[in-house]
Amino acid sequence: MATGNLIQKIHPAAVLELGDNQYPVGRYKSYERYYGPSWGRFDSISHPVPGNHEYLSRDANGYYSYFGTAAGDPSRGYYSYDLGHWHLIALNAQCEFIGGCSPGSAEERWLAADLRQHPAACVLAYWHQPRFSSGQHGNEPVYDAFWRDLFAAHADVVLNGHDHDYERFAPQDPSGHADPSGIREFVVGTGGKSHYRFKTIKPNSVVRNDTASGVLVMTLHPDGFSWRFESVDGSFQDSGNARCHGAGGGK
Repeated sequence: MATGNLIQKIHPAAVLELGDNQYPVGRYKSYERYYGPSWGRFDSISHPVPGNHEYLSRDANGYYSYFGTAAGDPSRGYYSYDLGHWHLIALNAQCEFIGGCSPGSAEERWLAADLRQHPAACVLAYWHQPRFSSGQHGNEPVYDAFWRDLFAAHADVVLNGHDHDYERFAPQDPSGHADPSGIREFVVGTGGKSHYRFKTIKPNSVVRNDTASGVLVMTLHPDGFSWRFESVDGSFQDSGNARCHGAGGGK
């Protein structure tokens, strides 16, 4: 509820839920009873993706029933849309339920085609489990194909959740090497359930916090973006800005 109240004060144009939106099981009744009064206040501007806890409800039916068409086709759970000058891609990272995420899978082929069909100057993608993380779960190589497709298309930002912490990475390539033309990843698992302590700090991790609950606020400009993390109690903040690769390079 506290992070929902923070969002209400910010008045965003869109809310991107990064999965595990309803803990511990994404049943429809739980969504109605708990999620509805808090983050459900922003359903009209929500663009969610599912997490592993959504699929603890059979076929994530609670999630798809609650969000309806906003969650995309229940057999896929991935979709894309434009927001201002930006192209945004919502991916389903629960690979075992939708035929995999590896190269040549239906979702990976869809992602590659979507990127070809929407050659925007600024591209943001998001899904639940991070490819790179210093948190409890660590790196998830299963999403390598996503990262390679996005990198090849000069995408700018990836947002993830799953680890209950906040972490920002410097731009990096699919192998985790620092690269000014790479993708900047944010892990934002700070919605309020609990916090995980960091484990092995990964290369290119530049900002970390495992005590604050809050939200990441992004402002999307025609040729770049700015970000700021706001905690519910003011105990931690992070902010910065960058240009889109398609608008003349990043920083």
